[in-house]
Amino acid sequence: MDNQKVQIFDTTLRDGEQVPGCKLNTEQKLIIARRLDELGVDIIESGFPVSSPGDFISVEAISKAVQNATVCALTRAVKEDIEVAARALQYAKKPRIHTGIGTSDSHIKYKFNATRDEIIQRAAEAISYARTFVDDVEFYAEDAGRTDNEFLAKVCSEAIRAGATVLNIPDTTGYCLPEEYGAKIKYLKENVIGIEKAVLSCHCHNDLGLATANSIAGVINGARQIECTINGIGERAGNTALEEVVMILKQHPTLGLYTNIDSKLLYDTSRLVSDSMGMIVQPNKAVVGANAFAHSSGIHQDGVIKNRETYEIMDPHDVGVTESAIILTARSGRAALAYRAKKIGYELTKLQLDVVYLEFLKYADRKKEVLDNDVHEIIKTSNIGILV
Repeated sequence: MDNQKVQIFDTTLRDGEQVPGCKLNTEQKLIIARRLDELGVDIIESGFPVSSPGDFISVEAISKAVQNATVCALTRAVKEDIEVAARALQYAKKPRIHTGIGTSDSHIKYKFNATRDEIIQRAAEAISYARTFVDDVEFYAEDAGRTDNEFLAKVCSEAIRAGATVLNIPDTTGYCLPEEYGAKIKYLKENVIGIEKAVLSCHCHNDLGLATANSIAGVINGARQIECTINGIGERAGNTALEEVVMILKQHPTLGLYTNIDSKLLYDTSRLVSDSMGMIVQPNKAVVGANAFAHSSGIHQDGVIKNRETYEIMDPHDVGVTESAIILTARSGRAALAYRAKKIGYELTKLQLDVVYLEFLKYADRKKEVLDNDVHEIIKTSNIGILV
C-alpha cells in the first residue's frame, strides 16, 4: 500500500446512525452508500447486522450495490455476530469484518468482569474466526484512548498474530488530547510486533471537540486510516468529520499525506446526509456549514472582494460551493454594498455610492440581513437618478 495515502473509513451508516432520531431505511442507506462510493471513500461501514433484521437487510443490500469501496460490517467478539456479518457481506466485492472488544481497565472490570489475559484470548479467537470467512479483518480495541499503552501494544500484537489486517485505536469517549493520542499511535507503531502487516486506524469521538485534531495527530504519527462521518454526526457529541480531515490533508501538502476523496462532492454529500437524517448542519460548521464561506464584516468583505485568499484558505469550488457569499449587514462597508449592487445590475459612481450607503445603513439597522430586493428598494429611495 502507498505509505502516503490515508484511507478514509466512513461510518456514517453505522456510528452516524446511532444519533437519536436519525434512523434511515434501507433505500436511504443505499442512496448514501452509492454517494460515498462515488465520493471516493475507501471503506464503508454499512451497519451492525446482528443488531436487527432491518440492519442485516441494509448491509446485504449495500454489499450488492457498492462497486469500488470495501464494505465493512461491525460485530462484537461473539461467534454469532461474526457469522451473521459474514452472511450479510457475502455479496460484497471487497468484504471486511470489524470485530473487537473493550481493552481499558474500566471496560475489563465493569463491562466484562474479566482479566486482561481473558480479553486478549477473546479478541484473538474472534479475529481467527472472522478470518475463516473473509481475508480482511479489522480489530477494534474499544476505549483504547484510556487503555495503558503497554497492554494495548500487547493486545494489538496478538490481534495481528490472529490475523487482523487493520488495528482500530478508538478514543471512544473523546478524552484524549492530540499530543496524547498521537503519542499513543507512535508507541504502537514502534512496539507492536508485526505492525508492518497491519494498518493503524484512528477512530475519534468529539466529546471535547478534539476528534479531528486527534485524527490528524494520529496520521502524523503513523496511522494510515481515519474513521469518520459526514458532517461529524455520531453518538453523543459526534465523530471525526470526514470533510474536515480531507480538507486538512489537502490544504497542508507539507504533511505528505493524501486521500482519494473527490472534494468537489463534499458540500452536496453533506446536504444529502443532512436531509436524509433530519440533522441540520450548524451554520458555522467547518468546510460545509452555510457560513463557511460567508463574510459579513466590512473589513473582511473588502479584503475578499479584492483578493479571496485574504480571508479564505480554501477555494469554495474545491468543496462544491459555487462562490463565497458577501452578506450585507450593518457591519458591511461601501465595498460590499457596491459589489452586491453590481451583481444585480447597478454600476454606482463613488458619489452615488455615498448617498446609497447612508440609506443602506438605515435599512441595515432594522434588519439582520439586507437582501437583493432590499438593495433595489434602497437605490430607489436614494433618488440618485437610476431607474429601478
